[in-house]
Amino acid sequence: MTAGLRIGDLARSTGTTVETIRYYERIGLLKKPGRSDGNYRVYGSDGLKRLNFIRHARGLGFEIAEIRSLLDLSDDPDRDCAQADGIASGHLAAIEAKIQSLALLRDELTRVVGRCRGGRAADCRVLEVLGNHGLCGTDHKIA
Repeated sequence: MTAGLRIGDLARSTGTTVETIRYYERIGLLKKPGRSDGNYRVYGSDGLKRLNFIRHARGLGFEIAEIRSLLDLSDDPDRDCAQADGIASGHLAAIEAKIQSLALLRDELTRVVGRCRGGRAADCRVLEVLGNHGLCGTDHKIA
């Protein structure tokens, strides 16, 4: 096999590191490529498409297990896409919960910072609130 992209070329064309490509191969997200006469990994257009899919899904925050399931669906084009919709909908719900949680964090930090009087550390409202969660106005744990 001689046509195709070597791993370095694939990495550059997708904005991925060589080590990340090797990792995706080890965990089975990327199929093992063919080898050149000089025993270099050589990736065809399918490998390039698959890596772009993985990179885009990772960029959207999908977990490896979710990407694996989405790739399995993609590999079988006759399957119902309800599972893909379910995965994406679940991911969206998790993002919305995190946004709500981050909004609570923002509001709490705004309140705390707004009460900081400056001066000595012994009188610092920020340090006081960080030392006593009971002084917080909301339950602001990250989802």
